[in-house]
Amino acid sequence: MLDKYITPLIKPLLQPVVSLLDKRQVTADQLTLVGFIIGLLAVPFLALNLWNLALAAIVLNRLFDGLDGALARHQNNSTSAGGFLDICLDFLFYAAIPLGFALANPEQNSLAAAVLLAVFMGTGSSFLAFAIPAEKLNLDKPQFAYKSFYYLNGLTEGTETILIFVAFCLWPQYFAELAYGFASLAAITIVTRVYGGYHTLKEHSLKKPTKTAKNNAKDKLTEGQ
Repeated sequence: MLDKYITPLIKPLLQPVVSLLDKRQVTADQLTLVGFIIGLLAVPFLALNLWNLALAAIVLNRLFDGLDGALARHQNNSTSAGGFLDICLDFLFYAAIPLGFALANPEQNSLAAAVLLAVFMGTGSSFLAFAIPAEKLNLDKPQFAYKSFYYLNGLTEGTETILIFVAFCLWPQYFAELAYGFASLAAITIVTRVYGGYHTLKEHSLKKPTKTAKNNAKDKLTEGQ
């Protein structure tokens, strides 16, 4: 929900760093991989109750995630391969954080972490499943035209997810309560994405004649000649 407002504010702030990285001949894929490794460090930090270090790893991961896309666009090197790598590692990172809290306190946090992972599966699958036919049908991307694939909006997006991760680290004793609350909001996102995505694709399909219909029309035109 907040991504479309936050992203335009952050992009200008990243530009000086992007220019420096470009001069050093750093690639976007390299940033993606380094950021992912840093983000995974949050798991042992969380397991050891080192909340501040875990928070630092999470924030740095998100900083690298913003920089890799900005660098790719700066270098005119935005590719499907880079977008694929970025989104795969992003979802692995998102799944790793609840795991870290489950390891920190299995008795108190395991069920809440499992619920959170379940809704992450729902938000991620609805997000990616829509992107495939959206690309095939060449749907417009009005809000995130610079992205390598279609971003389907929702109540809980990347910004909201990072904010809840920060809250987890600041108030780890309330992880379960925060996780259940966020899971409820994410469940709404799943419902709206599935409903909205289904009807968007259905309406678009009805507007465009199928390949068979086009061929039949062409055959009739040929016969008339």
